Amino acid sequence: MKKVLILIFFFLCLFPIKEIFSETKASETNNVILIGASNAQGGPAKFLGREYTRGFNAYFQYINEKGGIHGKKLKLIVYDDKYNPFLAIENTQKLINQDKVLLLTAYVGTPTSKAVFPIIIDNGIPFFFPFTGAGFLRKPVKKEIFNLRASYFDEVEEMVRYLHDKLGLTRIAILYQDDSFGRVGLKALEKALKKRGLKIVGKATYPRNTTAVRVAVLKLRKVRPQAVVLVGTYKPCALFIKLAKKLGMRKTKFINISFVGTEALIKELGEYGNGVLITQVVPSPWDTSLPGVLEYQKIMRKYYPDFQPSFVSLEGFLAAKVLIKILEDTGGNFTREAIIKSAENLKNYDIGIGVKVSFSPDNHQALNKVWISEIYNGKIRIIK
Repeated sequence: MKKVLILIFFFLCLFPIKEIFSETKASETNNVILIGASNAQGGPAKFLGREYTRGFNAYFQYINEKGGIHGKKLKLIVYDDKYNPFLAIENTQKLINQDKVLLLTAYVGTPTSKAVFPIIIDNGIPFFFPFTGAGFLRKPVKKEIFNLRASYFDEVEEMVRYLHDKLGLTRIAILYQDDSFGRVGLKALEKALKKRGLKIVGKATYPRNTTAVRVAVLKLRKVRPQAVVLVGTYKPCALFIKLAKKLGMRKTKFINISFVGTEALIKELGEYGNGVLITQVVPSPWDTSLPGVLEYQKIMRKYYPDFQPSFVSLEGFLAAKVLIKILEDTGGNFTREAIIKSAENLKNYDIGIGVKVSFSPDNHQALNKVWISEIYNGKIRIIK
């Protein structure tokens, strides 16, 4: 026994415990691609963060079960920022400095993405597919930042094309979240209307992470708009629409930007949902005639028994699919520079929704197609 203890003592002297654990941890890390995310897992925008993350997680698990990418498994580390820019900064610094992630993805929101923007550029870390259509993430092109979805300018242009060019409406007002997200929507609407010789007939705001919209309803009701564009999240937008309809604005068209969270909005609106419009940046998550949507439903059901289709989780799923393709095309050279190069070389990748994904050094936005959808009897339908 004494001899055994002496041997253990000498072994520990030669190989300290710290080094043994460090080597084990390094070995595990070498077999895993660490990917970081900060989004709203809690707070008033939690539906968006949770659903977007689910889409990523399902596809990552699917790939891991097939053996991973070039022998490596994927691990998504997600921290809750509650749609708060300050928490997003803390989470991002932790992901980069403590967790040592290779890249970032699945962020949700304009103000949170704007808050971490300098950190991304300073660290040269790839930042893939945030759930926002903000222009500063698109122009000028930054080599680290890649977007899958159409921009808010694309969405609002399609809104006005439908409201004005198709329906002939000219009196268009706006309710927007009083932050960088809302102001992007305001700017986009001003641009789309100016193109047609029109101006916004009324503007109203509400503070982020609140439902303080009652004053906004009274303000916009006075200008008698034919349509109101809503740039916000589901709870305040739903309350605004319900109050507006109760106060007599039943003939007014209400149209929401995709970030609102369609399924959560439908639930919040209840009987007041009929006729409310939402722009979408992915097709209907119920349209299984599209191979990409059929694959999405099958894989999501496998990993989430309580799965219900949503535009948000479909977008997360498709974003994960494109990200995997980019990582595969590196040939196993998992450096940040190689990943960025692989992304910029991606051409006409078919994700099964009728539009293909491409990037280039001069274009880091893959898609610009926008669908108009409408709530009807508690469900959503795409307007052809």
